[in-house]
Amino acid sequence: MTDFFHLAMGTVVMRPYVFAFFASYLVAAVLHLGWRKVFWFTALGYLIAFASEYSSINNGFPYGWYYYVEATRGQELWVAGVPFFDSLSYVFLSYCSYATALLVLSPVKGGRRELVLLETGRLRRSFSALLLGSLFQVFLDILTDPVALQGHRWFLGRIYGYREAGVHFGVPFSNYLGWWLVSALLIAALQLIDRLVGAGGKEKPAGVAAAPFRCLYAPFLYLCVVAFNLSVTLYIGEKLMALTGLFIFTLPVVMGVVLLCNKVNRYHKEELAAHLVEFPWSPAVAQREKGSGLKAKG
Repeated sequence: MTDFFHLAMGTVVMRPYVFAFFASYLVAAVLHLGWRKVFWFTALGYLIAFASEYSSINNGFPYGWYYYVEATRGQELWVAGVPFFDSLSYVFLSYCSYATALLVLSPVKGGRRELVLLETGRLRRSFSALLLGSLFQVFLDILTDPVALQGHRWFLGRIYGYREAGVHFGVPFSNYLGWWLVSALLIAALQLIDRLVGAGGKEKPAGVAAAPFRCLYAPFLYLCVVAFNLSVTLYIGEKLMALTGLFIFTLPVVMGVVLLCNKVNRYHKEELAAHLVEFPWSPAVAQREKGSGLKAKG
């Protein structure tokens, strides 16, 4: 038991940025979905990610043949040849990608110091959210994997490598296809949990709260991951790699911001009504009542 706690502490100390991202994910996801759904997704998401990595280092599927360098074994947690932190990272990357997709897809009601996504269960569990969210996550890996492969040049350390160098800064194309598949599985798992956990309940799930601009927390985490990896890429002097990443993300980020600005308060009454039927605890309720009160006074 003492060894386990030593390794667990070593995992946190060696990878503080991972656990800072993970803590941010917990805040954003719990406020959005509640503790129960976040617990089940974190557990199931980790298992899916671990299974994919274990399969790839032993069978070459789904990412292609790669291997982990066990230089930190004995200093941090490893599970069957896979670093614990690595599989855990998939969980928060999946959620922030999924939540960013919901921001793009959902109508938005704006108020004073508040933005509310008029999401519905149908939208949360739609194929559009699955497809867009999984692509957002693949885009993160297109930025993350090349710089992680250069981990020996920064504080990550050399933790993995590919049997054969790939065409994208050493990363094979099969890796990105594998990420798309696994990302889709992770988001599908989240959608299934959203459907099954607490199904039919009309009470607000434990942990859900109307924090100011809550719908922006996960997309902000997504951008923080982008900024972190671009910063590390520049730090190690890989200017072409950084420029490529910047080009990849400039268009979707600008499109997302412009789309968000243009659709605030341009929803249909039916969209607001459908949202409130499923989420009677939504901040949009208070906004509507306040608006009704102002109209009555006028």
